Amino acid sequence: MTSDRIDASQNSGRIESVNVGGRQAIEWAGRVVETAIWKHPVTGRVSATGVNLDGDDQADRRVHGGPDKAIYAYATRDCDWWSQQLGTDVEPGTFGENLTVSGIDLTRAVIGEQWRIGTTVLQVTEPRMPCYKLGIRMGDATFVDRFEQARRYGAYLRIVAEGTVAAGDTIEVIARPGHGLTVTDLGAALPRPGDDLIARILAIPDVPASWRDWAERARSRRARRSGDSTPAADV
Repeated sequence: MTSDRIDASQNSGRIESVNVGGRQAIEWAGRVVETAIWKHPVTGRVSATGVNLDGDDQADRRVHGGPDKAIYAYATRDCDWWSQQLGTDVEPGTFGENLTVSGIDLTRAVIGEQWRIGTTVLQVTEPRMPCYKLGIRMGDATFVDRFEQARRYGAYLRIVAEGTVAAGDTIEVIARPGHGLTVTDLGAALPRPGDDLIARILAIPDVPASWRDWAERARSRRARRSGDSTPAADV
């Protein structure tokens, strides 16, 4: 991976909590919903293998989990901000995160950067764009909109090298691509990206395929609206 000089303010951090949770059935709006968004801190070293942390799960694998969303990280600085907004303490795992981290500003995390934590290597892949289940977790159906508007997305991580992680582990940023596209840049592209951002997303191999496919469809729609005679890509 081609890397530029790592910003000294973004080159290390710490795992404050490792959080996992299994599936459970919740009654919401008159129906029963299966979710695994409730995550709770665990002690000791936790294996990071395949597409998950040991003991963790996702209820709907069509839209959650998988290689590009194996682990979800959220920062204590963002938890503190939400505590002020909500008027109550936000505990580790509240946002369904597996890793509650400090010392790294996740809003500035670059897509494709790699972290060494414990004996694992993880890679930042994309922002978290929440579904209605975050509203269930927060007891407020409107919270999904508040979360997106705040642009404090947190970061999904891919497992590059399997190993173990634990609370107290140091996060060492070992590689950062030079393209500079951040988690916030990608999340803020929704719902209507500009032409420049579409082109940027499509040009960066570190961007997950799902986002690149979305950008290609957005480009095709814009071309059709502008009357461009160039055939749209088959996506």
